[in-house]
Amino acid sequence: MTIHLHKGDLPDGLDLGPEVAVDSETLGLRFRRDPLCVVQLSAGDGDAHVVQLDRQTYDCPNLKRLLADPGSLKIFHFGRFDIGMFQLHLGVETRPVYCTKIASKLARTYTDRHGLKDVAREMAGVDLSKAQQSSDWGAETLSPEQLAYAASDVLHLHAIKRRLDMMLARQNRTELARACFDFLPVRSRLDLEGWDEVDIFAHS
Repeated sequence: MTIHLHKGDLPDGLDLGPEVAVDSETLGLRFRRDPLCVVQLSAGDGDAHVVQLDRQTYDCPNLKRLLADPGSLKIFHFGRFDIGMFQLHLGVETRPVYCTKIASKLARTYTDRHGLKDVAREMAGVDLSKAQQSSDWGAETLSPEQLAYAASDVLHLHAIKRRLDMMLARQNRTELARACFDFLPVRSRLDLEGWDEVDIFAHS
């Protein structure tokens, strides 16, 4: 595994292929209170690219271009939050997307454990450490432990997606999953507009 740390933006000319795993780190879980600090990406090749954002400007045209690129599938785990953060701070709608948490809930109906740690253990045979999950991602210098944690969240998403795709196909739920993924940026926008705790499809 190689971790590439980039200050401010992805480097010019970096090609992460047709499917790129994406995750982000923030200073908390509230959209308008907590800033977006770090975005990590992987092409599924064992390398991770960690972008430490400039929170004063969020000037990152290469990253924004990738997130909005219609020819690049962005793979997330619980993409609803990350996509909302990208809409809010980077001003881009991330499409097309795939969410391994949604796929897990549609395919792994025999369990209620759909967190990344549990999904990665079963689907990729990897035991992820979550020790740095609540660390200070706004620090000027990220520690080696933080970088390793950030990388681990994207390095295995391609493998997880492959397993989940097979399960979805076996259970004839591929099209249902795809429809959910297509709606995900809209769900994130609803979060930003104030419907984050409201199911607008519910009867009451």
